[in-house]
Formats: sequence, C-alpha cells, structure tokens
Amino acid sequence: TSPPTAAGSWTVFNVTDRDGNKVLDTPTISYIQTTLEAEDCYYPEARNTVGIVPSEEYTSIELTGTDRPGLLSEVCAVLAGMQCAVRSAELWTHNTRVAAVVQVTDAAKAAGGAIEDEARIADISRRLDNLLRGQNVVRAAAAASLTHKERRLHQMMFEDRDYGAAGRPDPRTEVSVTHCAERGYTVVVVRCRDRPKLLFDTVCTITDMQYVVHHGTVSSEAGGGAYQEYYIRHVDGHPVSSEAERRRVVQCLEAAVERRTADGLELEVRTDDRAGLLSDVTRIFRENGLTIRRAEISSEDGEAVDTFYLSDPQGHPVEAKTIEAIRAQIGEATLRVKNNPLADDGGSSSDVAAGSTAFLFGNLFKFYRPFQNFGLIKLY
Repeated sequence: TSPPTAAGSWTVFNVTDRDGNKVLDTPTISYIQTTLEAEDCYYPEARNTVGIVPSEEYTSIELTGTDRPGLLSEVCAVLAGMQCAVRSAELWTHNTRVAAVVQVTDAAKAAGGAIEDEARIADISRRLDNLLRGQNVVRAAAAASLTHKERRLHQMMFEDRDYGAAGRPDPRTEVSVTHCAERGYTVVVVRCRDRPKLLFDTVCTITDMQYVVHHGTVSSEAGGGAYQEYYIRHVDGHPVSSEAERRRVVQCLEAAVERRTADGLELEVRTDDRAGLLSDVTRIFRENGLTIRRAEISSEDGEAVDTFYLSDPQGHPVEAKTIEAIRAQIGEATLRVKNNPLADDGGSSSDVAAGSTAFLFGNLFKFYRPFQNFGLIKLY
C-alpha cells in the first residue's frame, strides 16, 4: 500500500489462483474489477453491514460456543426433521470453540425460499434449545445479515474470545507487534504458512479490532511461507499504547491465522443434492468415530459439494477401513481426498467413486479440538 497523495493512494496486488497459476479467466478478472470499482466496496456503511435485513432467499442460522463430539450431526438432524434444506454452511473450530453460519431454505415449499412462518421458526428455535440442553440464548427471524459469511465467522469467534482460550498457537505462526516512535505507528509482522485467504483473514481481524492499516507489505516466501507487515493505528489515531493491548493484538492475529488452518484429512463429498443429505453424511462421520474440525457446504443446480476436515478424536491415524466404510455408507458419490501429506504423489488429490478400492492413510492428524457444547444460537 502506498502513502496517500493528492490523487489518492495505490494498493498493488500480485495474485494467482489457489493452485498458484496466473489468473487468465476473463469472467473472473471482470468480476474482480467490477467489485473493486463499486462504491460499497470502499464505503461499507452504505450496505448496513452491522444490521439485519429481511431475505426472501434463505434463513441464516448462526451458532457459536464450545465444541462437543457429534453436535453438528445432531443439529443437522434437527434441521432435516424440521424440513430445512441446507443451501450452504461453513463451520470453524479453534481452541475448543466453534462457530458456524448455516443458510437454510424451506423444503416444505416447492420454490424453497426463507422460512416465513413465525410459529415454525419458534419451533425450530425450541428444538435446537432442547438439543443444546437449554443453556443457550435463541433468537429467530427469517432474515440474513449482509456481512460476508467468512467475515462474520471471524467476528463471531472474536466475540466468543477464542483467542483467549488455553490452546497453544502453531509454532509456525509468529506475530510481532512493535512501536514505531518516529512515525507514530505500530508495526505488526506476521510470519506463517502461506495459504488462500490469509490476507483476508488478517486484515478483517485488524479492522474488526478497530485499527486502520496505513501502509502494508505482503509476500510469499520460499518453502511455502508468508510474510505480512502492517503499519497500523487505532481508529482514534493512536498506536498500540500498552503491553496488554499489544498482547491482545498478537493473540487475535494468531487466532485469525489458525481458524481456517486445518492439518489432516480434507475430504470432499460431491453428489446429487437431496433432502437430509448433510444430516446423513455428518451422522456417518459420527458413527465412524471422526470429528469435524472445519466444514464448507454448498449446493447449487442440484449438486452438493461438501468439504470436511476430519480427525480421529484421539489424534490417531485414520484407518483405511474407516474411509472405506464411509464411502460405502454414503453411496452414490465421489469422494476426493485433498492435501494428503503422506500420499505417494506428494499430497495431490485423489478421487474414489462408489465401488472403488479403499484409501490408505498414515498419521495425518496433529491436533484435536473435540466438540463440547454450543453456547449461542442465532437464527436470522
């Protein structure tokens, strides 16, 4: 980012796609240009991002709290039983905390759309409250937040103070916060593993903590590392002023880097969408003793593409027979194992369709954060 001038300031990004290739796709380039040229990209207050507005497309459900094994499966079963079709969902876990945003439509209506019946929404809230043992605040409405889903997940986990939990940060993540007295800035340096959306995660967190980035440099390093350097001030114009504030910035940025990181097995399930699919898939994982550490769910044009990051509860290797059992129980679907660190081809993806042979895995899992209990449920 360059300093402001009379003509404004320039921010230059050299980007690739997620596979490290140059972006040549014309629709993608056009979308990026159109989005960045839009006024609401720079003036988010015009979009009322902190408010809730009615939506005719879907009902959004937010869940935050403490993890426990199998809870996502139970929540999905309740939604399926209440004729809620999951249109998309994303779930993160970090430091024994969990946050999820689930967008559902009304499966009882041929045209789908948001659930509009207030009595039915109240019943969904009651059933989820019973499932979560009545220790939660439940609020429901057929509406959707305009905040970007992944931005909202960061906000939810930040509000839930996942950064203050007792978990130990990844030793490969280093964050330093120092004072630049001669310029009146605080200098933040982040070194970690490079991955997609890393810049998004760190900048969103800095912004949500009420700091402004005045200058910055980001780069990829040899060996798969990333380097980020930001010169920041609080929105009131002052740099970080105390040791407690400095430590909080370090903890929050460590959490921002690690929330989306998932060491271990990445399993993509691609199949025809149907009512109750997500409930069935998560139940199969639970019955085979696997824990969902992160999930990305989407459904479009009759096809479901669900990506799960799975681990054994004790951190042991996932046996080949477990993956074969999952494949057999899911049925007509393609399973893709991505980023397998012990694969003979160096970690590339592999597909297994129904009827194929089983996978062979080694020790893929380094961390364990089991589900314990959701602390808050919101339906919008």
